[in-house]
Amino acid sequence: MKLQDFNHRCKTIRRMIIEMISVNNRGHYGSAMSLVELFVYLYDEFLNYNPKKINLSSRDRLILSKGHGCLVLYSILADKGFFPKKELKNFQKFNSMLPGHPEIHIPGVEASTGSLGHGLSVGVGMAKALKLNNNKSKVLVILGDGELNEGSIWEAALHASKHKLDNLFVIIDYNRLQSYGKNKYVCPLEPLGKKWSSFGFHVSEFDGHDYKSIKKILRKNIDSYEKPCLFISNSIKGKGYEVSENNPLWHHKNFESEEIKLLKKEFLK
Repeated sequence: MKLQDFNHRCKTIRRMIIEMISVNNRGHYGSAMSLVELFVYLYDEFLNYNPKKINLSSRDRLILSKGHGCLVLYSILADKGFFPKKELKNFQKFNSMLPGHPEIHIPGVEASTGSLGHGLSVGVGMAKALKLNNNKSKVLVILGDGELNEGSIWEAALHASKHKLDNLFVIIDYNRLQSYGKNKYVCPLEPLGKKWSSFGFHVSEFDGHDYKSIKKILRKNIDSYEKPCLFISNSIKGKGYEVSENNPLWHHKNFESEEIKLLKKEFLK
């Protein structure tokens, strides 16, 4: 894909996110915007899937463990034809197919998430089952950096390493902010890469908003290292709008009508 086309795709997804937020004037805005470039690359070039055959055994599995970032997941799934785009207009409405966190009944969603710390354990189970069945499909798990405070993450990491799950790819959305402040004040994570290496993972990192960086690192790591892989995606929370970038107040917001107008002006032009 050409860089110009990639940037256009990312802007399209951000527009869809804004449209969803404007339904009820609320949502986990910052947590979704930091993932846009990564999800566009994964669904446009990296993952193997068929939106018309969602249970195909040969499909790759993606689990958004930081389920509150579902605005980007719903946008990309609708964009790829897993369900009609008109469903986005019902985001978080009563009886909507699309609640505030992903649920397994949604086409393309592999696991119900949002209770933080569980997604990696589910992904480890999937990866182990695939290997037992000689299935070559990949399992990707997207973690939030604040989510790493949960002990179950590290229990799952130990299990993945023990069983040499080289079909497991874990990506940390490392925007360095969680719900109420900077990670370094809430619960410091550094040295992050060395910690995962000590748990038996092959560790790489990339710029989570740079197409070439994402592609270079993920493509290079498709080859087996006979161990699970961990990628640190260095990102900016609230990416794309100057006021929201690196602003913890935009983790989740109840938006004023004027703020929605400004967002539409920024992304829908």
